[in-house]
Amino acid sequence: MSIRDVLQMASGVDWNEDYADPESDVATLPGPIVDQTRYMAGLEELHPPGEVFNYNTGETNMAGAVLRAAIGNNLSTYLEHKIWGPFGMEAKANWLLHEEGGGELGGCCINATLRDYARIGIFAMNGGVLRDGTRVLPEGWMEESTTPSDGYDGYGYLWWLTGDGVFAGIGIFGQYLWMDPSSNTVIVTHSAWPYATNAEYSRHRAALVAALADAVR
Repeated sequence: MSIRDVLQMASGVDWNEDYADPESDVATLPGPIVDQTRYMAGLEELHPPGEVFNYNTGETNMAGAVLRAAIGNNLSTYLEHKIWGPFGMEAKANWLLHEEGGGELGGCCINATLRDYARIGIFAMNGGVLRDGTRVLPEGWMEESTTPSDGYDGYGYLWWLTGDGVFAGIGIFGQYLWMDPSSNTVIVTHSAWPYATNAEYSRHRAALVAALADAVR
């Protein structure tokens, strides 16, 4: 499979992301990245890569490991030097590690303030450019990453898509980062739902976001 397949959650491997199932892959994935890599390499292939969408947190951890190897540095240090400091985030943040002294989790757990998460949204929505106009992300990267994938038109490179130019980062327990470039709007929620995912709670959040979005359009 390609890195693109992994970023689009379309590797084709057998993976169970059920947060309520203690026997699911996401619940039993080992902590250390070396053990995670062995676990992921042992998964059965169900579909040809790039064809079928199946949300897979293990793959985001693998994407983080690939990035760490490519830059030869810690992900948090790289983020600090490339975006956090230069963009002017107002507060410190921390990033959960696989294990003590290990690397950062690629698929989870950057702990930051609500407003700094909104600044991440502004950075992404504006194509990966700093406030002074300095380009950090390659030209066209955000456009490519928010293009619907072959496996599922509601997903790009780790972004959820709605089909009208809006894209979002959606976390478990109610975390949400919503961006609409057409109205230059970013909406963020920090949350602690009692469930990792919940249809009723999601409907309430969607209604809130829709009301806020309508108010600024």
